[in-house]
Amino acid sequence: MIFINPKIDFAFKKIFGSEDNKDILISFLNAIIYQEQPVIQDLEILNPYVAPKIRGIKDSYLDIKARIIDEDHNARSVIIEMQVLNVEGFEKRILYNAAKSYSTQLSTGQSYSELTPVIALTITDFVMFPDIDKVLSRFILKEKDYLIDYPIYDIELIFVELPKFKKQLSELKFLIDKWLFFMTEARSLEQVPEEMTQVPEIKKAFYVANQVNLTPDELEDQEKSEIFIHDQRGAIVKGFQQGLQQGLQQGIEQGIEQGIEQNTIEIAKKMLNVVDDQIICQITGLSLTEISALKISN
Repeated sequence: MIFINPKIDFAFKKIFGSEDNKDILISFLNAIIYQEQPVIQDLEILNPYVAPKIRGIKDSYLDIKARIIDEDHNARSVIIEMQVLNVEGFEKRILYNAAKSYSTQLSTGQSYSELTPVIALTITDFVMFPDIDKVLSRFILKEKDYLIDYPIYDIELIFVELPKFKKQLSELKFLIDKWLFFMTEARSLEQVPEEMTQVPEIKKAFYVANQVNLTPDELEDQEKSEIFIHDQRGAIVKGFQQGLQQGLQQGIEQGIEQGIEQNTIEIAKKMLNVVDDQIICQITGLSLTEISALKISN
């Protein structure tokens, strides 16, 4: 078996954002958002996956947006985004999308009491918070000094940083561990591990991710997405290396200049009160003003 990479935008939305795979998304969200409790009973995918029709258009695949219904029949919105590249402005975009999703719920004349909570779940293939050692982190509004929650618990930002997940197959105890293992390792597997088949939704996710079940157009779209990510990562690495090399060169040149300047000053100091100031100027290239300053500081 060859599995598509769940971290690529096309594959992620095909697996988790299809109307036929609502059970997969429910299991995934219950594991991550609700500590594996079956809180989500049903959901509606607001922008379901549609098979590709326009070749080469990466932005055809947007975030997954869904309206979830919990065990108490309360509704809330959730935005799920898989982000492979750490692009500029990404952090602000997350906050903007969550705020926009919250603020655009009401039509003219509706009461603020009709607003429903919004959860922005962001899964990254890079480390966003190096000072946090946990894979999963959650952010809400709190009072700055007393760390008291804002009375309305309506906007929550949840992050899953995949590079922090280090568990091996034999260490998978919880449902969230198995889902994160699927996200990080599915592309490198050749068969579905027996431990993963015990969860029907994960077993189904592997089936959806199997390349033999993709159409030629979907395979092409997956390949284009992977090439795009590879190229972008290459561009970032190249830019970093060029910047580093340029910085080193500038540092070397600056160091040489500073060394020459410091050496010139030391020579001038040794000549003070020994030879005429004009001669010191001619030998060192320093000005009379600089010579005077050396005399004062010496």
